[in-house]
Amino acid sequence: MSAPALTDMSRPQGAPTHLSRPAPGIIAALFCGYLSVGLPLPVMPLFIHEKLDFSNFIVGLVIGIQFLAAVLTRGYAGRLTDHYGGKRSALQGAVVCALGGLLYLIAAMRGLSPATSLAVVIVGRLVAGFGESQFVTGCVSWSIASVGPQRAGMSMSWTGIAMFAALAIGAPIGMALYQNYGLQTAMIACIVAPLTAAVIAFRERSYSSSAGQRLPFYRVVGQIWREGLGLMLQGVGLSGLTAFASLYFAARTWSNAGWVMTAFGIGFIFVRLVLGHLPDKMSGYRVAFWSLVVEMIGQTMLWIAPYEVVALAGALVTGLGCALVFPALGVETLKRVLPANRGSAMGAFVAFLDIAYGISGPTAGIVAGHFGYAAVYLFGAACALTGAGLVLTARTPQR
Repeated sequence: MSAPALTDMSRPQGAPTHLSRPAPGIIAALFCGYLSVGLPLPVMPLFIHEKLDFSNFIVGLVIGIQFLAAVLTRGYAGRLTDHYGGKRSALQGAVVCALGGLLYLIAAMRGLSPATSLAVVIVGRLVAGFGESQFVTGCVSWSIASVGPQRAGMSMSWTGIAMFAALAIGAPIGMALYQNYGLQTAMIACIVAPLTAAVIAFRERSYSSSAGQRLPFYRVVGQIWREGLGLMLQGVGLSGLTAFASLYFAARTWSNAGWVMTAFGIGFIFVRLVLGHLPDKMSGYRVAFWSLVVEMIGQTMLWIAPYEVVALAGALVTGLGCALVFPALGVETLKRVLPANRGSAMGAFVAFLDIAYGISGPTAGIVAGHFGYAAVYLFGAACALTGAGLVLTARTPQR
């Protein structure tokens, strides 16, 4: 007599069943924890440049070093998630993020020399990157486990909304705290946010990881590099907006640069809310291809914009295009690995986005220096077109 078929990807007996929507507590925890990334973004450059009197090069180095730490520790975060589950990785990452906030607070104390404060900030950025790596990898994998792989695209749409909202809300909150109450208050918020996330996450149910052979991280990267590279090429457009939109608008004597990320965010969140189910219903590669084409159109509009309203429309269209690339290629990433390696796969996949944010800013700066700010968006359009060509040649593996 044959053995009964296992359901829910060989789910252990007694494990919780899959949900129809990502667990709200996981999404809320991700939002609160990711505030610790958004809160210091506008504050740290001012502190390092204006208070500590270091150069813009040092500012860029310190800000970018967190992405480096995240990239280098994604492998560990993936293994942790695969072995112990997303909840464990999220909780551990939240505590480490809070430790990074504590180091920021120490750096802001009076009486320290500028060199000492800078050194403490650098260590804090490294610690925060290590914590963010574990926290995000854990939350994304945990959310997928809560709904099952058949709804992975929807899950990644919601986790992306939580992260983008945390950046969009955290940055102005951090700036307001810094301007009205001082640097130390802003840094205390960087401690409170991840600890709040840990409290929320602790109360949520854990979802079991699948058993099976677990591959070394480099082999997982070898299986999902095409999807990761497509995601990395998509990230160039967003990086160009965040780094150079204000300078681009100022060079054109346009006055509404503050609306650029608002326009991007409206397009981004609209598509994720309305069409976030598409990667689960059709080929993720097809969704990613058309998304990258739309992003290319948005970047081209920014490049050739004769008027400010056209540039803002280009930012909106860029947001429409960027919205589904992560969940679409993420779904295909999960199809390329065995269930036991999904945590490592998501860690590697997100690492490609870290790389995009880490290298595209300096690269776009070189482009702007030689060809002007508008050329940054021609560069973004070319990267999006290259990504579209890459995913057009991809095929879902047959297992």
